[in-house]
Amino acid sequence: MTEENTAKTAEIFELVGEWTTIPDIAEALDLKVTRVHNLISDRAILALRDPETGVRKVPALFINGNRPLESLKGTLTVLSDAGFSDEETIEWLFTKDETLPGRPIDALIDGRKTEIRRRASAMAW
Repeated sequence: MTEENTAKTAEIFELVGEWTTIPDIAEALDLKVTRVHNLISDRAILALRDPETGVRKVPALFINGNRPLESLKGTLTVLSDAGFSDEETIEWLFTKDETLPGRPIDALIDGRKTEIRRRASAMAW
């Protein structure tokens, strides 16, 4: 990872705030660690390497109680199809947008996935 990429990832870690590790997710969801890796591979959740520790972590808000945030997977697919990297996706989800108001991740948690996916889809054009 270049110094520039490390700095950007550090900014994203600060923007998100609360992160959780893959083993912690496995324990919280009562899954094997390999199943959590499958959730990441299937793009139901995203993980980034902590620039300080090198450990892969997931934004804590991607987990809702005992399962991944339900509205997240489709949104991640739309953003990926729009050409967003994992870092750009997480940054977009956690950046305040006064027109919402709030952050896209908060709107997803509140059940407003249609609006968020519409906005994500529009960015592809």
